[in-house]
Amino acid sequence: MTLRYKRIAVKIGSNVLTRADGTLDITRMSALVDQISQLHKKGVEIVLISSGAVASGRSVLGITKKMDVVDQRQLFSAVGQAKLINHYYDLFREHGIMVGQVLTMKENFSSRRHYLNQRNCMRVMLDNKVIPIVNENDTVSVTELMFTDNDELSGLIASMMDMNALIILSNIDGIYNGSPSKPESKVIRQIEKGQDISDFIESSKSSFGRGGMLTKTSIARKIADEGIEVVIANGKLDGILLQLLDKKTDTVCTRFIPGKVEVSSVKKWIAHSEGFAKGEIHVNENAANVLTGDKAVSLLPIGATAIIGDFEKDDIVKIINHKGKSLGIGKAQYDSEKSREMLGKKNQKPLVHCDYLYLE
Repeated sequence: MTLRYKRIAVKIGSNVLTRADGTLDITRMSALVDQISQLHKKGVEIVLISSGAVASGRSVLGITKKMDVVDQRQLFSAVGQAKLINHYYDLFREHGIMVGQVLTMKENFSSRRHYLNQRNCMRVMLDNKVIPIVNENDTVSVTELMFTDNDELSGLIASMMDMNALIILSNIDGIYNGSPSKPESKVIRQIEKGQDISDFIESSKSSFGRGGMLTKTSIARKIADEGIEVVIANGKLDGILLQLLDKKTDTVCTRFIPGKVEVSSVKKWIAHSEGFAKGEIHVNENAANVLTGDKAVSLLPIGATAIIGDFEKDDIVKIINHKGKSLGIGKAQYDSEKSREMLGKKNQKPLVHCDYLYLE
């Protein structure tokens, strides 16, 4: 077996791990663990991002009375996560492999220090042959600070851990050029940077997860732009992971082709920090054209027209063009008060340095 990748993040969706009645599909879990174990023993570094805690808790508790949505999610995930990780622990132990649980929240990615602490934790686990199993901590996450779903979380993990590929296992073969239910529809095998596939994406969500194909596509594009190949495949197919990693096997799936430009670790963190922006820097048309050109340039005060919000030095800020459209995000070199004083002036240091600027 000739391996395509040496470092992968594998995201297993709720619809892969649950049966139609909402109970955990232990047979499918076991089959995926068998494959991950084989790859692990071949030297592939794997971080597993697993959904299924809420669905698992729902099947255990079987509550029929009406409950607040947040209360329900917290209760189900608290019980379900314990059950889920226990199953993984037992299944991997049969292969002589240790696993560790990593529960995280969106807030943990908000500062560079928290981000690096998290990365270091998983790096230590991988260096000691322990497979990290990651999930959102639904027991304490609140709606406004939640990940869209585990697709978003898996993208962040793949980016943070500098993986070769992110494999998103769903309950369909990939992205189709029509409705998956129609026999004439076919899987789009490769998606290049800038390729328009908006006509093919359905916005409906899965039965047990929070996201759908729209989220998967959006995350996949961003991660691929960072130089990481993204694969969307059917997690219910036997041997799917082994097939996807075998260079000699052409498995039906959708592959997002990675960009050629290397993206620094800091820029990867900034790329996923839009939700933590504390303010905005508005720029004129000329500055917008220069920033979106072929060369990497910093945002200078002479091109800025307005500073919105109050922020400190090193906070994340959005860059907005003259039409009110977001160009990207960056790390502020000065606080909002100092930035306002510098507005429109020549021969000043950058408001946002190009090393800390991520353009969409």
